[in-house]
Amino acid sequence: MERLKLWARNLKRDVIALWLVARDSRVPWYTKALCAAVAGYALSPIDLIADFIPILGYLDDLVIVPLGIWAAVKLIPKPIMADLRAKALDNRKPTSEAGLAAVVLIWLTAITISFWFFWPYGAMAFR
Repeated sequence: MERLKLWARNLKRDVIALWLVARDSRVPWYTKALCAAVAGYALSPIDLIADFIPILGYLDDLVIVPLGIWAAVKLIPKPIMADLRAKALDNRKPTSEAGLAAVVLIWLTAITISFWFFWPYGAMAFR
């Protein structure tokens, strides 16, 4: 159980470190973009898959977010990541308004597409 708690603490620290990486000039733009996306999603108050949906609701928290963090950390040079992990321990937990906006936009797009294609006469309502 102690090992699981340590893993969760390290995951939280790495999310904040990725948030810092997205603003660091020492990493390439594509690494910044991935880190911003992963940190934005992890820090967003809204999940892409709502937690009340059985099994799938926790899939993003247990699988998608850790895999995204792992992939992003692999792209960052070790000395830079070590430096930003140390800084992450001193920072407060940031929030991501951009992550919130992205998730809301994805949900609105999915609802619009569902309405347009699957609701009877949905597409005809706009003609």
